[in-house]
Amino acid sequence: MEYTVQRLADLAGVSPRTLRYYDKIGLLKPARLNPSGYRVYGQAEVEQLQQILFYRELGVSLAEIKDLIHSPSFDPVDALREHRQRLIEKRDQLDQLISNVDKTIAASERRVNMSNKERFAGFKKQMVEENERKYGSEIRKKYTNEVVDQSNQKLLGMSEKQYQQWEELSSKVMETLKVAFTTKDPSSELAQKAADLHRQWLSFCWPTYTKEAHAGLACMYVEDERFKEFYDKEQSGLAEFLKEAILIYTKTEQ
Repeated sequence: MEYTVQRLADLAGVSPRTLRYYDKIGLLKPARLNPSGYRVYGQAEVEQLQQILFYRELGVSLAEIKDLIHSPSFDPVDALREHRQRLIEKRDQLDQLISNVDKTIAASERRVNMSNKERFAGFKKQMVEENERKYGSEIRKKYTNEVVDQSNQKLLGMSEKQYQQWEELSSKVMETLKVAFTTKDPSSELAQKAADLHRQWLSFCWPTYTKEAHAGLACMYVEDERFKEFYDKEQSGLAEFLKEAILIYTKTEQ
């Protein structure tokens, strides 16, 4: 069966404009153009669009999706299995958050007792799973599965007080770093304070702190666009400045 842009858009629940954009960037090309120049899509394109929408639902960028589905090694069935596993994980995460909300309501109505640790369990699990989805493969390759698993368990096991301190440190790192950036000197006292605060923040969830690992992570902040964007959205050049400050702080060269 063949579909026009409008018919495929209606079928998939997307806009015709979206399909035209996917064609423009080379993500989803039509099977052919009819004599009038209109796009025509076949079954292969329908299945490819389904894959694209699965990946979009999981938060994967269009550029990454394009690389994935157009790779010679791409296997649609394997991809569907991966989608299924991720959706199960997402469902489990939502189930835990729903349970957390239900219990919070019950606690508010004095029907059950709820510890403060329970109040934040779902959010911490969500954070771990989101980090795994975004950065898991790179971090595990750099620091090994054992180290990452230990780090995740340390985060999940934080007490309410530890979690609050960790969140406050995160804000303090960014605030100090932005002020230090105005000096343009990563060796300045303020920049080194930011690097030390960053070390304290890492130590909350790292099983063991080492200067080498700290420096390696700082370099990843610059080399990986996703990490770089996190800092540079606050101030362009902030990721590079933090890296230089940490390399000075740890007395290492990368």
